[in-house]
Amino acid sequence: MLGTMNFGEHTDEPLGHEIMDAALDAGINFFDTANVYGGRESKGRTEEIIGTWFAKGGGRRDKTVLATKVWANMGPDGDVWPNHDKLSALNIRRAVDASLRRLDTDYIDVYQFHHIDRATPWEEIWQAMDVLVRQGKILYVGSSNFPGWDIARANETAARRGSLGLVSEQCLYNLFERRAEMEVIPAAQVYGLGVIPWSPLHGGLLGGVLRKEREGGVVRSTSGQRSAQILADAAQRGRIQAYEDLCDKHGMEPGDVGLAWLLTRPGVTGPIVGPRTQAQLDSALRAVESELSEEFLTGLEEIFPGPGPSPEAFAW
Repeated sequence: MLGTMNFGEHTDEPLGHEIMDAALDAGINFFDTANVYGGRESKGRTEEIIGTWFAKGGGRRDKTVLATKVWANMGPDGDVWPNHDKLSALNIRRAVDASLRRLDTDYIDVYQFHHIDRATPWEEIWQAMDVLVRQGKILYVGSSNFPGWDIARANETAARRGSLGLVSEQCLYNLFERRAEMEVIPAAQVYGLGVIPWSPLHGGLLGGVLRKEREGGVVRSTSGQRSAQILADAAQRGRIQAYEDLCDKHGMEPGDVGLAWLLTRPGVTGPIVGPRTQAQLDSALRAVESELSEEFLTGLEEIFPGPGPSPEAFAW
């Protein structure tokens, strides 16, 4: 699945178009974005780049499963007034129309809640989404960064209204960060949601960061300070080194392994990769062909053990 978060802020429009063309040619047809992507000063720019790509024609829109998100404050000055962000019915109505204009399309395949809204009742949220479905502006609804209990609340409320409910959940999930296994992924499986992990390499930590450090390369992490703090911890740094050593032992690139591991996980539909360059997209595509032996998987489990299921992980 192609993530477009870098488009506009780190990847210019022509290169973004090239990457989307290459992804589609390679069989990647699920493109993920959000209304807020594009940089602090250029919110919405990423959707605009996708829109100009669609405008080129050639069946691009019909061949693409398009997902975008609503929740963030889109105001240029950062001031938040009621109904200017989150999931009120009014903000949802305004946000979807703005996204459709930027994306140069008349419908969104999967309209995703970027985060939970602790103030707006689910009855109001689903009323707004049902209207959009009837209007033909969206086809399905997904969530992102939801706890398992909110996935349950959302879908139980939808069921009472006769609505389809959530069809997907985007969550932070990778070898280094496995807490989603406790409740989020089980809830998604029970309710039939596709699981779409974001940050599959944990901000670059699972992409051979220590090797790049030794070779004097420039290490860029989308997680910035958080990644630096992790590497400053001797124990965590040791885990990353053990991971890279294990990858070397099996003759595989760390980034390929991080993505390939996710493809083995129960409930996972597919990870989102957010390339800034064509080379990064090519690297991500290798993971689809990568096979991890049982010995390799056991070694990964020893380095990055999961939290265990809920409630056994924290109870008897």
